[in-house]
Amino acid sequence: MLAAKNLSKRFLDLQALQDVSFEVPPRSIAGVIGPNGAGKTTLLLSVAGFLPINAGSIYWSNEPVWANSRFRSIFFYVEDAVRPHAALSVSSVLQFYACVFRRPQTLLDDVIDQLALRTFLCSRVSELSKGAVKRVLIAVGLLSIQPVLLIDEPFDGLDLRQTLELTPMFRVVADKGRTLVLSIHQLRDAERVCDHFVLLNNGRLAGTGTLPDLRQIAGAAQTSSLEDIFLALT
Repeated sequence: MLAAKNLSKRFLDLQALQDVSFEVPPRSIAGVIGPNGAGKTTLLLSVAGFLPINAGSIYWSNEPVWANSRFRSIFFYVEDAVRPHAALSVSSVLQFYACVFRRPQTLLDDVIDQLALRTFLCSRVSELSKGAVKRVLIAVGLLSIQPVLLIDEPFDGLDLRQTLELTPMFRVVADKGRTLVLSIHQLRDAERVCDHFVLLNNGRLAGTGTLPDLRQIAGAAQTSSLEDIFLALT
């Protein structure tokens, strides 16, 4: 179980997060959703330990985890809109991370094929399109060994077909024992892939839980979509 209790983060006069608490059951896919500027990326960075929090605690398996150990043993964070090792080939980058995490070649080959990266293996990361870079980043995340995988905007830059193909991949990863926390801008994508949600608004928690839980919080009909709930609570 991943849990956050009363997380708060301030940047000078900006209160980016205020008393945010939530729980994500093991083998779940949680979607962090909210309007632009709601604090989604700040939340992921704070949970991962890359941003110092002003107050609050992070728990894994009912034990508190501290910032200097989170990203080494518990969390692996996949950032959005970066080009890792831009001068290297895709093959070199993926081989490097497979070696770091001691992953077998068979797993690396599976990840490459599932994300349709084989045609890009000889290309430098700097030469890739936005969508191809995103798939490389996700591949690195899938090769990591930490029990919790945090991904900022996993579908950004992907077309509809690629998004639909990635969704069952995430479910397989969760079913095999990892917990996924995804910051997602497109609510339809979030509703398709996630079984739990953390809804932020202006740095505060507007609702958390399953889709039925959010419907109850919003006082919405049982047929209400995540978009309907989002509009009701933000």
